Amino acid sequence: MGLDFSVVPAFAGALFTGALWTIAITVSAAILSFFGGIIFAVIALYSPALIRYPFRLFAWLFMGTPLLLQLFLIYFGLIQIGIDLPAFVAGVIGLGLHFAVYNSDIIQSGILAVDKGQYEGARTLGLSRSQALRKIIVPQAVRAVIPPIGNNMIALLKDSALVSVIGVAELTLSSQMAISRTFRPFEFYVAAAACYYVINLGLEAGLRHIERRIQIAR
Repeated sequence: MGLDFSVVPAFAGALFTGALWTIAITVSAAILSFFGGIIFAVIALYSPALIRYPFRLFAWLFMGTPLLLQLFLIYFGLIQIGIDLPAFVAGVIGLGLHFAVYNSDIIQSGILAVDKGQYEGARTLGLSRSQALRKIIVPQAVRAVIPPIGNNMIALLKDSALVSVIGVAELTLSSQMAISRTFRPFEFYVAAAACYYVINLGLEAGLRHIERRIQIAR
């Protein structure tokens, strides 16, 4: 039948709306994964065994099972126990928790790399354990691991397409809806790929800006 990209502009509004939903999901899940990763890292390193070992099981389950399965469990499975989440919220929670576990591993490495004298000095100055972690140790650790966390954010953007399976009309699902009306999969998947690429360029630019600001702050 040949290619006909002239059908794409007619659905530009739908693709643009889908791209906005993709950005909203990515930004929301990225924020959750970043701060969740910090909290998980502190729990893994400093919490009592009663909390630490159940958390390790939780982390093992999230790292050892597919993200798609986790999204199904959160969106479809929680309904059985009376928790009915909107698709967007379920997608953000699923993506956020999944990448928070991976960010936690990275941040733990950053915390352990901070000179122990920093912690001891903070305690000598009268800071409590939690204050020393919050004001001295964690900020230094996070600054050191921004590049690998940034890589996770890029992976999160790409994996955001999976929320289409639970009904979030993000970029991939918007493209599929256009395909169902035009029967032009190649054209719309190429258009979606181009949109993802543009969003990814914006994300990479933002991450480079953050890294430069951190280098200046040092």
